[in-house]
Amino acid sequence: MEKRIKRTFICKNVSNYYVDEKLAAVHAPKVGDVGIFEVISIGKHSTIQDDQKRNAAIYPGDLIMAAFGTRYATEQFEGYVPSKPLHEYHILGAGGTVGIIHSMHSKFLHTGPTRLKMIGYAINREGSILNTKWMKAPEMKPYKGIMQSFTRVILSIGSSMDSGKTTTAAHLVRGLKKAGLKTGFIKLTGTVYTKDRDLAYDNGADVVTDFSEMGFPSTYMCSEEELLNLYETLLTHIKAPELDYVVVEIADGIYQRETEMLLRNAKFISGTDAILFSAGDSLSAVQGVRALQEMQIIPTALCGLFTASPLLIQEVQARVKIPIFTIEMMANAACVPLLEEPIRVLA
Repeated sequence: MEKRIKRTFICKNVSNYYVDEKLAAVHAPKVGDVGIFEVISIGKHSTIQDDQKRNAAIYPGDLIMAAFGTRYATEQFEGYVPSKPLHEYHILGAGGTVGIIHSMHSKFLHTGPTRLKMIGYAINREGSILNTKWMKAPEMKPYKGIMQSFTRVILSIGSSMDSGKTTTAAHLVRGLKKAGLKTGFIKLTGTVYTKDRDLAYDNGADVVTDFSEMGFPSTYMCSEEELLNLYETLLTHIKAPELDYVVVEIADGIYQRETEMLLRNAKFISGTDAILFSAGDSLSAVQGVRALQEMQIIPTALCGLFTASPLLIQEVQARVKIPIFTIEMMANAACVPLLEEPIRVLA
C-alpha cells in the first residue's frame, strides 16, 4: 500500500511535484527547500500543522512534506539548516520547519526532537528543487516605507518568548474592533505556525497574515533588507491603506537578533504609531523600558503577563511613568485614545 504524504502548512502551495531520492545524499539544503521525510521517532512534536491548518498526528514510519528552515525559540529549540546532507534531521516547528537542533531548553532534554530521515527532494518538471521562498519571490516588494504611512501601525513586542505579546495583540484587535475601527494583523517574524494570527482573527481582525504566506519557514537569520521587504509585502498583502489600524507582532524578546535589528531601524520605527511592550514580571518590565530607551524608544504602554498581578503592577508603577494596560482594558477599547498620540522617540 502506498503511503500518504502528510503535507505541512508551509508546503501548502506545493503541487505537481516529483520526488528525487538521489538528491537526498548529495544536495546541501537551503532555507525553503522542500523535502519528503520519513518519521523515525517521536519527540517534542507528535503532530504537525497540515496544509489545511489541522493538527495532524504523526507516527514512526509516516511520510511528511516539509521545508528546511531555522528556529530561535528560547523556550524550545535553537535550530539551523545544515551545510551538508545528513542521515538525520529534526522537526524544528510544527508548521513544517525542518533542520538540525543546536540547543534546546532543558525541559526537552529527555524528550528530544522528533527525528526524521530524508526520502528525497520535491522537484519540478525541469528537475529543480521546489523552494517555498523562491515560489513567492516574484511577489516580494522592495521596502520603501510608504505602505506603513497609509495606516496606523501598532507594534507588539516583548521581553521574551511567552511574555504576552500575542495575547496583548489579540485583545488590542478586539478593542479596536469594538471602537468600530477596521483592523489588520501581521505576525512579522517567528517560525511558521498559524496559532498567533488565528487568535487575532478570532478576536475580530478583518484580515490577518504572517511571514509564512511569503514562503518563509521562519525569519531567524534573515537579513535586515529581507525583513523590511517582507514587511512591505505583507502590508501590501493585507491592503493596509484600507485599514484604520494594523497590529504588527514581532516574535521573541527585544534582544533577539531580528527584533533588535528592526527596533534599531530608524525608518521602520518612524513609521510606527504606537509600541506596546509586554513583560512577564515587574523586573523585566522596568528593565525592558530602560533597554528600549537605550535604543532611543519609549513604549506607548506596558502590557503582558505581569499585568495579571495587581502587586506586580504596583511595583512597575512605582518605578516607570508609562501607562499600563491589562488585557481587559485593551479588549474594551480603553487604550484607543492613547494609541492616537505620537510615539515618543528619544533624540
